This record gives sequence, C-alpha cells and structure tokens, in this order.
Amino acid sequence: MTRLYMVVPCYNEELVLDETSQRLKEKYESLMASGKISTDSRVVYVNDGSRDKTWEKIQEKHAEDKIFSGVNLSRNRGHQNALLAGLMTVKDLADCVISMDADLQDDINAIDEMLEQYEAGFDVVYGVRDNRDTDTAFKRGTAGMFYGLMKKLGSESVDNHADFRLMSQRALDGLAEFREVNLFLRGMVPLVGYKSSTVYYKRGERFAGESKYPLKKMLSFAIDGITSMSATPLRLIFWAGFILFILAVIFGVIIVIQHFVENTAWGWSSIMAAIVGFGGVQLLALGIIGEYIGKIFLEVKARPRFIVQEFINEK
Repeated sequence: MTRLYMVVPCYNEELVLDETSQRLKEKYESLMASGKISTDSRVVYVNDGSRDKTWEKIQEKHAEDKIFSGVNLSRNRGHQNALLAGLMTVKDLADCVISMDADLQDDINAIDEMLEQYEAGFDVVYGVRDNRDTDTAFKRGTAGMFYGLMKKLGSESVDNHADFRLMSQRALDGLAEFREVNLFLRGMVPLVGYKSSTVYYKRGERFAGESKYPLKKMLSFAIDGITSMSATPLRLIFWAGFILFILAVIFGVIIVIQHFVENTAWGWSSIMAAIVGFGGVQLLALGIIGEYIGKIFLEVKARPRFIVQEFINEK
C-alpha cells in the first residue's frame, strides 16, 4: 500500500490551517478506507518563519492527530526553499510526496487521480489548471506571457502548473542532486526526467488570508525563473549589441556623407535621442548581466538553502 506524504509550505497561514486540516483529514481517511494509501501516511506543514501563530497551530494539529506533522524552519527562506525543505525532509519516509499550497486553491480531489497515475508507473504527476477563470484579465495575460517566454528561452516548465505535483521517491532523489541556491522548482523538476503525466483540475478561490504573491513578488519570481533556468537573455544582449553596433556604423557613414555632400548640420534632438537610446540599451544590458552575476555570487558562497529547526512527526 502506498505511503503518501503531503508537503504544505506555510507562511502566515493561521487563518486557513483549520479548514485545510479538516479537508485533508477527510481526504486521507477516505483514501485509507479505500486502501489507496497506508495508515502511516502523513500531512507535513512547513512553517517558513511565519510572523503569526502558524507554528503554534501546526503543533496543535500534530497533538490532535498523528496524521499531521510539522517542519519548522529557523527563519523565513521563501516559498521555494520552504517547499524544498519539506520535500527533502520527508523523501526517505514516503513512497511518494504531493506538494500543494495551504490556501485551498489547489483541488484536493485531484489527489485521487494523481495516485492512480503514480500506480500506473509515473514518477512525476503535474497538477495543471484547466482554466484561469478565477484570475483577473491582467494576471491571465501576464501568466500567458510568462509561460510563453519561458518556453522560448528553452525552459521545460509546464504551462499553467504551479507547485501542485506528485513525485515518487526516486524522482525526489534525483531532485536532491540539484544543488543550486537559486531555486525555481517548476523548471527544475522537469529536468529530473523520469516518466511524467498530467492531471487537470479547476483552481478555486483562496479560502482566507491574503495572497503571498502580490505584483512585486510575481515580477521577482518571474525574473528568478528566467535567469535561473536560461542563459538566453545573455545571448540576446550579445546580438542586440552587435545589431546596434552595425546600425551605429551605418549611421556614422550617413552623417559623414551628408556633412560633405549636403553640408547639413544635425539637430540637437537627434543627438540626444541617440544618446538616450543607446544609454537605455546599455543600462538594460548591464541590469540583465547584473542579475546573472548576483546569482553567481550566491551560488559560489554555497550557503544552505534552508535550516530545519524542528521536525515533529510520529512514524
């Protein structure tokens, strides 16, 4: 019988943990009763340095029912690091692990089909949204642009997939071989390889609390995803610089010809336009290069991606 662990990263989620725990407990009891998972399966909440009473709530759930376990990180490390911390903590305790967010937007009922796909021999099962009806037009548009751009840059990330996925123990062992500090799990998991499948589900509204991904964080996450998974922007800078150099040479030849043939003085506006235009391109190029240098700086220091302060679990 399959021993299933679920990893649920939590940051200031005390308002949703009661409802999340109730729904997950009902699902686990149903799966156990039908013989799909073993009775030593667990739900593991990962407290990512929350500033509210999330960890106290996790401890309370653990005391009430051994189904619930908890990982307490030493400080806030961000969603991707918290998720990886949970996965690496439980990877040797389970046959397979499902990760999901605590806000109940991921469809718990999709777990059944994920387990069926796992039993059919798939090591990775991606939970993919079948639509974005609950998103604003702005978020739908930017999400489409992001996934499209990632594909063009060579990333193997799955469209409309966040971090709701099942991974087998050997897939998690493969993921553990990736040592980078700058994490983008949506792009890293496909690189592990192994046989994968997809389960479609309808994403719901957040049950309570505030979104942990406002516009500023979404933009930061997108930049991290692009620069962590692809060197194509650096190559684009080279070609942009090469094309601008050719244009500058042509422009210079035209100026010289006009000066001697037409005796025409160029205006101040055209000079300023050229200065501002080339200056903007240079600053943009330096900014992109700076992103990569910053990531190299973090990688070579090889600081720990997370530190587990406490793991409460009953086997």
